[in-house]
Amino acid sequence: MLPIRTGLTAGPEQGSNESPMQPAAAPQQMPQKDTAGTVLATMRKLGVTGLPRNYEIFYEALTGSNPALGLAVIALGNHPTQHQLDDISRRFFAQHHGQGVVEQAREVVARELEEVAALLRSERTQVEKYGRILNETSDGLSSRSSISRELLHKIVGAVATATSSTLERGKLVESALSDKSAELEAVKCKLEEYKRLADTDPLTQILNRRAFDKEIARIYSNRKDILFNALILADIDNFKKINDRFGHPVGDRIIRTIADIFQSSVRRDVFVARTGGEEFAMIVEGSSEDTTVEIAERLRKLVEQTRFVDPATGADYGPVTVSMGICMANEADTADDLYIKADRALYRSKVGGRNRVTRHSSLPNHSSNKWLLYRKD
Repeated sequence: MLPIRTGLTAGPEQGSNESPMQPAAAPQQMPQKDTAGTVLATMRKLGVTGLPRNYEIFYEALTGSNPALGLAVIALGNHPTQHQLDDISRRFFAQHHGQGVVEQAREVVARELEEVAALLRSERTQVEKYGRILNETSDGLSSRSSISRELLHKIVGAVATATSSTLERGKLVESALSDKSAELEAVKCKLEEYKRLADTDPLTQILNRRAFDKEIARIYSNRKDILFNALILADIDNFKKINDRFGHPVGDRIIRTIADIFQSSVRRDVFVARTGGEEFAMIVEGSSEDTTVEIAERLRKLVEQTRFVDPATGADYGPVTVSMGICMANEADTADDLYIKADRALYRSKVGGRNRVTRHSSLPNHSSNKWLLYRKD
């Protein structure tokens, strides 16, 4: 199998003193123009069908942007099956399989509901039959002036048999409906789990860009919600240098640590997401601009004060800092405009020396668009 640049080092060999967190050598960057060709060549060599979802898997693995996925692909060996690749795709790109999950759930629900309807129709038929027996018995008794003991025994026996049969049938229907209810509940849980996976960043386990896009759009769905809402954008400073120096496994660990700091150090109603690479976003509701700045400053200081050290080797990966930009929702017309303005404030923090918080309201109104040329360092 062709080597895949995951940027990860394997765990220590038996008897080795190497730590699992030992920094990997900086991965060689694949030239952009050669990436597509290398991906396709690798797929052909392994006999992988040229489906878009397969290309996505091998692109992520070969570029080293998702080390865990890279290791999963390596584990497949030289003859990966489509079933194995689809399993990887579901694990690492859950958001791309929503339609299939929903369609499958719809089919299960439709089938279960049809079976429930059939049970109820059958039960109704049995109840109607039982009702006719009771009516006929009642009519027969009313039309007779005298009833012999033998006839009475026959009538009681027939009614008792019909009643017993109806009750037993009712128990079976109740049990069947309980089973169907459990199966439908399982479908509901599966859909809820899919939604959770689709909105969760696999590296940090916090919300992802997909969830963020929905949440930021919600702010502008009701104009009353705009006044005391704010967007904070955060970006890890000099993150490319960290990756180049220590390797992607260390970079991933730093991202996870900062995600934990952000998630655990704010109110539960603050929306925290990883929006890509080393970028994070937070939506703060019900707070003034000054309060929002205080939140951002506290988070910035927490990151600055955190020691990023490998407990096994003592290797120090710091200092690590973040830059932040803030924009209040009432300063923007749309969700896109809010993001752009918060990003402009973030850019100002970057060019102003990094490791700082900038509010969009402090920028000159005639701020140029040179910030659009900003590239992650």
